[in-house]
Amino acid sequence: MSQFRFTSRSLADTDQLGQHIAAVAQPGDVVALVGTLGAGKTRLVQSIATALGNPAEAITSPTFVLVNEYTAGRLPVYHFDVYRLKDDDEFLELGAEEYFDREGVTLIEWGDRVEHLLPERASIVAIELADADERQVVVTGAMGDRL
Repeated sequence: MSQFRFTSRSLADTDQLGQHIAAVAQPGDVVALVGTLGAGKTRLVQSIATALGNPAEAITSPTFVLVNEYTAGRLPVYHFDVYRLKDDDEFLELGAEEYFDREGVTLIEWGDRVEHLLPERASIVAIELADADERQVVVTGAMGDRL
C-alpha cells in the first residue's frame, strides 16, 4: 500500500488536493479524515464535494446533524462528522454501513474515532498542522494508491 504525501500552504493548495482526490474518487470509496481541530478536515471535504460538482454553498459541516448528503455531482457524497458521537453504537445507528455500500463517496471527519468500524477498503487522510499556514497531508489506502 503506497502513501501519497502533500504539503498545503494555503486554502488554494487544499482545494487543489480536493480536486485530485475527486478526480480519482470511485463509487464505494470510504475516506476517514483525521487531524486536530482546525487542521482543515472540513475545508478538504468542501473541496472534494465541490470538485465532484456540488454547489459550494451546499457543503456545510454536519457537526450537529452528523451526516449530510450532497447528490448534485458526478458521485453522491456522504459527509459524516463523528466528533460528538458518544460510542460506536451511535455511529452504526446513523446507518454508516449502508452508506459504505452505496454508489457514492463517504467522507468521515474525525474518522480515527471509528476507524475500527470502517471497511477494509477505507482510505485515511491524515492532516497534521506543521505551523499556522502549513499542513502535511498523508493519504493511505486505496485513495493513496490512486493519487
